[in-house]
Amino acid sequence: MIPRRNIPRLFRKALADPAYAVRAFRQRLRADLSYRRGDGRSAPPETISLFLTFGCNLRCRMCGQWGPTGSARGYAPETLKSRLSRDEIRALIGEVRRFRPNITLFGGEPMLHPEFPGIVEDVKAAGLRCNVVTNATLLERFADPLVEFGLDEIIFSLDGPRDVHDGVRGVPGSFDRAMAGFDRLLAAKRNRHCKLPKINVTSVVFESGYERLPELVPIAEKLGADSLTVHHLIFYDRATYDRHNEFFKGAFGTLCYDWEGFVVDRLPDIDPGRVIEIKDALLGAEPRLPVSFHPNLTDAEIREWYGGFAFTPRSYSGRCKSPWMTVYVFPDGGVRPFHSMNFVAGNIRESSFREIWNNESYRRYRRTVKRCGAFPICSRCTELYRF
Repeated sequence: MIPRRNIPRLFRKALADPAYAVRAFRQRLRADLSYRRGDGRSAPPETISLFLTFGCNLRCRMCGQWGPTGSARGYAPETLKSRLSRDEIRALIGEVRRFRPNITLFGGEPMLHPEFPGIVEDVKAAGLRCNVVTNATLLERFADPLVEFGLDEIIFSLDGPRDVHDGVRGVPGSFDRAMAGFDRLLAAKRNRHCKLPKINVTSVVFESGYERLPELVPIAEKLGADSLTVHHLIFYDRATYDRHNEFFKGAFGTLCYDWEGFVVDRLPDIDPGRVIEIKDALLGAEPRLPVSFHPNLTDAEIREWYGGFAFTPRSYSGRCKSPWMTVYVFPDGGVRPFHSMNFVAGNIRESSFREIWNNESYRRYRRTVKRCGAFPICSRCTELYRF
């Protein structure tokens, strides 16, 4: 079920890239049919997210996976140093190209991979759509080849003006380095008369900067952004995390230690009424710059989201279909239905992607998700709100 208020946003995205929209719709339809069948098998995924690195060059305060309290716990030191080579990624791309998934390069910071521009080149040479999720501090170094190779989209994490952004990112100069990268990117696009890559600026409703979210609009416009997406903050109490782990350990024999970085001992200092005012102001500024909030909650849901630890979506189905639509490949070759669940269905260094995608382990995971609808931790997970 797609909430009616989300239809205008989906329509805008379809107009911006009709060919991709049609392909994505077909893939999601096949995924939905697979979900309904109920045996745990799935049609090929719409999106493959390649985590190129475990490491990051920033220490973002809201980041549960890679921030100062994030995912180093639970991983062996040699695992954190691992990464797939360009040849290994090229082999994966060659295997999956026939069903034309969208490839998202993720991390950590994906531009830290020593073969990053070559990986983009290989994805585009295979005729696939390629996105990069980045903090843009290394963009100036790679701007020219990214334009040359035809990168489709840069998803840039921005927290506010310079003082806010650097404070949240934990590294002085992060804002200026990112701006210099986009200056270089825009120059490269002008020189080549290219419209790509498109730029999607993303931000998070975070307690130290959410009051200044409106200041993102002129910054995003200066960057030549095509859209601005604001994500609601992810946070949990210890009781929810423990309840999830008790279930997950029993069902799959592993703990979800990646989620622990989102556990807090108090509610964030965020006024839901003020969030609603800011949301209305930003959405009212369209069509100067397309703005959206994710998930696209009702006002009542926003009050519940920030007003307590318990949250139940009421305007969405509350059933997760992400394991039928997307997949995450980690730097050590592990294949996961979701990056923070710590469930590994297989490894591309040991088996082909096709074998892993519908092996018994993966099918059992999907059957469990369908039976449960969602796990205890899922109510604030963005994958629950893909539409």
